[in-house]
Amino acid sequence: MTRAPIEIMMHQAQARPGDVAFVFGEQPWTYERVAIEADRAARGMAASGVRSGDRVALHMMNRPEYIVAYFACFRIGAIAVPLRTAFKFAELAPLLQRLRPALYIGEPDLYENVAPLDTSVLPEERRFIVGAEGDVGPTWEELCEAGSDIELLAFADAERPAVLITTSGTTGEPKLVVHTPTSLACSMHLMSSNWEWFQEDVMTLPLPLAHMSGLAVFLTLYHLGATFVLLESFDANVVLDAIERHRCTVNLGFPAHYAAMLASQRVRPRDLRSLRACYTGGDVCPTDLQIQIGASFGASLHNVWAATEVCGTLASSRRPGPVVRIVDDTQILLIADEGHEAAEGETGELLVRGRNLFAGYWENPEATAQSLEGGWYHTGDLMRRRGDELEFVGRKKDIIIRGGTNISPVEVEEAIAAAHPMVEEAAVAGIPDPVLGQRVVGFVKLADGADASVVAEIRRNLEARLAVYKIPEHIAVLDALPRTALGKVDRTALQKMVSNADIARGPEKSGEPPQYPAKRLRRASTS
Repeated sequence: MTRAPIEIMMHQAQARPGDVAFVFGEQPWTYERVAIEADRAARGMAASGVRSGDRVALHMMNRPEYIVAYFACFRIGAIAVPLRTAFKFAELAPLLQRLRPALYIGEPDLYENVAPLDTSVLPEERRFIVGAEGDVGPTWEELCEAGSDIELLAFADAERPAVLITTSGTTGEPKLVVHTPTSLACSMHLMSSNWEWFQEDVMTLPLPLAHMSGLAVFLTLYHLGATFVLLESFDANVVLDAIERHRCTVNLGFPAHYAAMLASQRVRPRDLRSLRACYTGGDVCPTDLQIQIGASFGASLHNVWAATEVCGTLASSRRPGPVVRIVDDTQILLIADEGHEAAEGETGELLVRGRNLFAGYWENPEATAQSLEGGWYHTGDLMRRRGDELEFVGRKKDIIIRGGTNISPVEVEEAIAAAHPMVEEAAVAGIPDPVLGQRVVGFVKLADGADASVVAEIRRNLEARLAVYKIPEHIAVLDALPRTALGKVDRTALQKMVSNADIARGPEKSGEPPQYPAKRLRRASTS
């Protein structure tokens, strides 16, 4: 039986009220406590005028109030909209203008990137701050205390939007992925079975609750009744200490996380004998890293495949390598470039169908129709089938994935072009990296008369326009951007210009600018 997230919260509170749902900062949160706090927050939202279908912006690092706020939104039929914590005001302002949220819940340090927003978009009395000190406006506690006399109504529409998750596309404007109670419920069911997680497990959770990865994992563990250790964010030492302290049995992270954990474990070993399995997703994990984690941690590192649009369809890998498994009742297709279904061993784009699929992109019917053609989600991932395994080959979509996070090249290019008046053209490319998966490298064509100081000014201006992870780690100046026969920027040619060895070392280890073909490059700068 699959239950909607709010039904799961209520069920667990009744079935096991005193059991620990999660631990945060050594403080246990029982299922009963979460339900009581979610009820208070839901009443406060209703008292503040939030109605079914209204958007509630959630802008926090991982903390218990985030989980409570999600459930409160589900309780009254509001649409939870988690905002990425790395976003700056220039990224958040147009997003909030599109959303027109009925309520904002944030925390002091992050609120700085929202505070200048026009009050016509978000009135100040609708901005509630968690953990506030001093006069910063209404607080989270004031919100929760506001609705003590409110009678909550039940919302049972399982197909209404419940969450909008931002994701980067091939256009500069982020898309908002719509998930419903049904798609979330089916995702939880499939993830728990296909990824082989159990009620007895204890898991670390450093993945951001603002991303689909963190949201889906926490809901799945809630569905199972498995305890998790909620961490504010990822830090290799903190995660390893938590595994040792709480005897965690499962760990989930991105490839870059495991590389950092491996290095930390070698410097200061922890007792990780409680681990039975580790999982990684978000990007291709180097096979060598999987093998090293298994040897060092005593637990195999398994690949899982998921996307913001769909989770749980494919099973976790059973061996090292860029592979996942096909299971019974999996609804997938591999479509070759010529349009036919790919044969065994032939490369094709992965298409997915099922009740765990997202409902579409919010207020974007054109993008929805393109991605959900014929009811199948076109993932853009190129796979090759061998028996019951799918082997990842590459990406059809023009997306850069750095440390498990999607980056739209178009968005970064637009920001570079706007960062300085001497920039005539801009392009970015993802360069392979053994730890992060890819690094971002920028290329610019400057107007005549521009000098080397322009690149430094571009970088400074980008810091106010883009999240840190999106800013190119290197910016090269070209006489002209390479183009395809159709006149589009040739990203493949840009990638070939860069010495992979230099980029892989990263700017923090490379004292010299990366080497490029001299005939095509005038100047280069490293961060």
